[in-house]
Amino acid sequence: MNAVEIKINQMADYFDNSVAHLSDDELFASGYLRGHVDLAVGQLQLTEQPFSTEEIVTAVDTSLALAIAKGELDNSDELLVRSIWQRLQAL
Repeated sequence: MNAVEIKINQMADYFDNSVAHLSDDELFASGYLRGHVDLAVGQLQLTEQPFSTEEIVTAVDTSLALAIAKGELDNSDELLVRSIWQRLQAL
């Protein structure tokens, strides 16, 4: 398994394992973020070219920025999503 696959698995494990102890707001933010991460990874996989962890981060950052610009999240949800995203990047 390469570094990117390990990172993808770590993020999936974080989402799966955090469900038991998150508040309702954190569950929403985690699920929302997971959708952006899954979409970004899926789009990168469709290219059938190798990609890096940095490309995942860039794709998720772009996706989140577009969603936030469209008003999909209120301020408190945006802060939770960004906080969880920072934790995932630090894994």
